[in-house]
Amino acid sequence: MIEIGAQVDLSHPPDRVWLALTDRELLGRWFAEAETVAGVPDRLVLHTAGLPGFDANVEVEVTERRVPELLAMRCDEAGRLTEVTCVVTATKQGSRLAVREVTTHGTWSAEQHDPREQQLRQALTVRLPAILDWLAFQQVDLRRGEAGMTTELPTIGERPARALRRRRTVVAVLAGVVLVGGLAAWVTLPGEPDSVAAPPPATGTPPSPSSSVAAVAPTGTPRATPSARPSRTAASPTAHPSRTPTAKPSPTLASVPAAPPPVTATYRTDSSRLFGYTGEVVVDNPGGAPAADWVVVVTLAEGSSVDDVDGADVRQDGRTLTFTGPAVPAGKSQTIRFDVRDSRPKAREPESCTVGGSPCAGV
Repeated sequence: MIEIGAQVDLSHPPDRVWLALTDRELLGRWFAEAETVAGVPDRLVLHTAGLPGFDANVEVEVTERRVPELLAMRCDEAGRLTEVTCVVTATKQGSRLAVREVTTHGTWSAEQHDPREQQLRQALTVRLPAILDWLAFQQVDLRRGEAGMTTELPTIGERPARALRRRRTVVAVLAGVVLVGGLAAWVTLPGEPDSVAAPPPATGTPPSPSSSVAAVAPTGTPRATPSARPSRTAASPTAHPSRTPTAKPSPTLASVPAAPPPVTATYRTDSSRLFGYTGEVVVDNPGGAPAADWVVVVTLAEGSSVDDVDGADVRQDGRTLTFTGPAVPAGKSQTIRFDVRDSRPKAREPESCTVGGSPCAGV
């Protein structure tokens, strides 16, 4: 008995994976073209001739079916008989698909075994996830809401709580901008000149009750004094000096609160598996105020792609993932977890990780 097997973790529910396994048109997109046998239920012919590790087309008969958990089949490839079992198991991130093929009559040559197994692994880890992503996209509702056109397209599997947190974050940021703008306007407004009493005469003689100090206009020209009062000349020792308004003290650096320490981030690989891994970034806020405007940027290795993200919103541009999320309370942390698919059996960790432009620890 010779066995070939492969297993893959998928960020899709079991029902969607089952559809990709049993729908004839979908099966042809990620594995091989399938043709039904007229008049014979549960019989198919897979056009595998020419694929690596296959000598001819394969006749398939379904022997057991438990939706959406188990699919068992008997296969005949030009007289070589095998049994194929597909097991779909629900996981926290989606589902796990395990495929196992065992010979019951005849064997594979050494030149067939390795290419056949490689063909199966590539179909499960590269082409099948692409078809499942395409299926998931068909379920996105692109119609306008009752409130009219929105600036965002709905995303698959977005949790309502996450969307609510994002809206609260936007409101908090706008409120902060208004508050800061008001404070800046108050600081830059010119102060009102205070009324200043006239200085005492240069001589030691107390001023006469009938004497007064002439007011000074903004241009420096003395205002006209009433005729009943004698005017003073510039030569008089008691002539008034130009009045200088007392300016309000400008804010000093000591009165401006110190900027809070920036958030920090630590990366680690939480779990590794064949053709992928789960990454984790912990964002810490050591400051005394909530940190709302944090941004974590992770660059994946060549040939890697992200499946599912929990704990943050993500924007993907090629291999670059940009994470944002709710404000991190003072002295608290926010954990981001994301599943990564890799085209190589030994997955490679991210090339870089930064928070606010500073490198993450652990990378």
